[in-house]
Amino acid sequence: MSASDYLEDKVLDHVLKNTAFSQPATLAVALFTVMPNDAGTGGTEVANANGYSRQTATFNAASSGSASTSADLTYGPASGGDFGEIVGVGIYDSATYGAGNPLIFANLTANKTVSDGDTFVISAGNLTVNLD
Repeated sequence: MSASDYLEDKVLDHVLKNTAFSQPATLAVALFTVMPNDAGTGGTEVANANGYSRQTATFNAASSGSASTSADLTYGPASGGDFGEIVGVGIYDSATYGAGNPLIFANLTANKTVSDGDTFVISAGNLTVNLD
């Protein structure tokens, strides 16, 4: 996983400059067909159509530098068209399509094509954020 430039700056300012950084009220996971860069630009989120929407996520308490999702994230089923080939995910501080600040990005271990009628599920515990 890779932290966005936005998150890196906020964490550094919080830790090193004593600048408050409040916990986001919402964490939502977006699916990408083209991964964005560290600035959170240049990527392609699945189109805001065909049954797709960002899914809100909750995480278990961190342990040994890792935290995993505590519940399944279910996208779809795709209806009226495909989502396309999913190559990665992004965690945002907003569930609204196209809104919010990018926090963390990760490529999938294997790309997954989501066709019309398919559902894409990230099972609880299978999305893990690591600090190394």
